[in-house]
Amino acid sequence: MKVHYIQHVPFEGLGSIAAWLNEHHHSVTVTKVWEKSVFPESGEFDVLIIMGGPMGVHDDTLYTWLPQEKNFIAAAVRDHKKIIGICLGAQLLASVLNAAVYPNKHKEIGWFPVEFGAGFSDWLGADVPSSLNVFHWHGDKFDIPGDGVLHAHSEACGHQLFTVGRNIIGLQFHLEANTESMQSMLESGSGELVESRYVQHAGEIMERASFDQPNKLMSDILERMLGTEADDRQLTETVK
Repeated sequence: MKVHYIQHVPFEGLGSIAAWLNEHHHSVTVTKVWEKSVFPESGEFDVLIIMGGPMGVHDDTLYTWLPQEKNFIAAAVRDHKKIIGICLGAQLLASVLNAAVYPNKHKEIGWFPVEFGAGFSDWLGADVPSSLNVFHWHGDKFDIPGDGVLHAHSEACGHQLFTVGRNIIGLQFHLEANTESMQSMLESGSGELVESRYVQHAGEIMERASFDQPNKLMSDILERMLGTEADDRQLTETVK
């Protein structure tokens, strides 16, 4: 399949998703918004992955590319593309689907458990643990879109994962995080690590890090969305 992803900052890339796409020989293109890259035409991709970033969905005046990105995501929804939104990506997806996005009562940064509803296993077509310790880095929260289904929550944030139909999923947390991506986020976002009930310090985050189960669940989501069929091309990443 042809996968396109949107990257908002240099330090939040695909993480473990890159290895999965490479292993399954999907072609990949990317829009790096800070480089004023362009968004592709609808026929140029089958799957859209929207990554995270420190900006908010309402920061249109600060980031001139943001209204264009929202329009691009809305077009992908109308064209029935398969869409995965992660953190900011999930918030943008929720906003485009007419759900509110606003500051959560607590910032949630570090390793904290999320609780999954039984319906998520049905949607995924694979067993999902009732609870999983995952990496978080967010201060905002999305409401669930009108046609969406809530599948996960944490103690700090009641809305952690939603799906809309079979083709759309938004995740507040970072199942794709690996050692490299987490360290990049820690280096770039160290100023946000003001310790509180749901914000861990850098040493604790590193100590608690455990990627195997979250990355496995990310792989299951990718398999559910993209399938396992591969073409005969090696992964090539093209900047749009």
